[in-house]
Amino acid sequence: MTNILLTGSTRGIGAAAFETLIAAGATVVGHGTQPRGDVVGVDLSQPGAGDQLWEAALEQLGGRIDVLVNNAGVFEPVAVDDSDAEWREVWARSHAINLQAPADLCRRAVQHFQGQGGGRIVNIASRAGHRGDSPAHWHYAAAKAGLIALTKTIARAYSHENILAFAVAPGFVMTGMAEDYLSSRGGDKLLADIPLGRVATPDEVAETIRWLALDAPPSLTGATLDVNGASYVR
Repeated sequence: MTNILLTGSTRGIGAAAFETLIAAGATVVGHGTQPRGDVVGVDLSQPGAGDQLWEAALEQLGGRIDVLVNNAGVFEPVAVDDSDAEWREVWARSHAINLQAPADLCRRAVQHFQGQGGGRIVNIASRAGHRGDSPAHWHYAAAKAGLIALTKTIARAYSHENILAFAVAPGFVMTGMAEDYLSSRGGDKLLADIPLGRVATPDEVAETIRWLALDAPPSLTGATLDVNGASYVR
């Protein structure tokens, strides 16, 4: 039995991943902003939230976590000509949720895995971490690029201890967030940039997460898997 902590499990990719991992036989503690059942409620924008979430999940899972999946994220716009206060507020919130909290959770995971012979980390980044994003989302692209670099660093530093780290870089995924963005930016034009002709489904990303969390070979550690319909090919 594999114990998994999955952040951002209440909707979109996270909800699909939660169901997929449970169906695969894993024991999963989810996370959202509000607690309910097997979901720990923690606001990741707050200082120390990652540590708080780790401790709560560790207690629920009987003192052992085998896999950390950092999926929670925010995608909020701020324009270069918005006020200084708005600019700094959005950057701070994006950094806290998209990078700092995942980093704090990764730190706790590495420390925990060192005491139990290893474990796995799966960080959900974004195509934006490679190719950038819209003029209103500098912060998002920067945070996701940081998350990819963080994943590579963990893999290089701790693979010899059987601590494996992977990243997933989706493009657009058909969730409520993506639907709103597509409609606001002109969906037809954006879809024309995807050779596959459609955006990814949450189930496609969830299956990628499941494979990395449970089955991917150790030699894949440090890799980032792109799920973007060939809209960005490296």
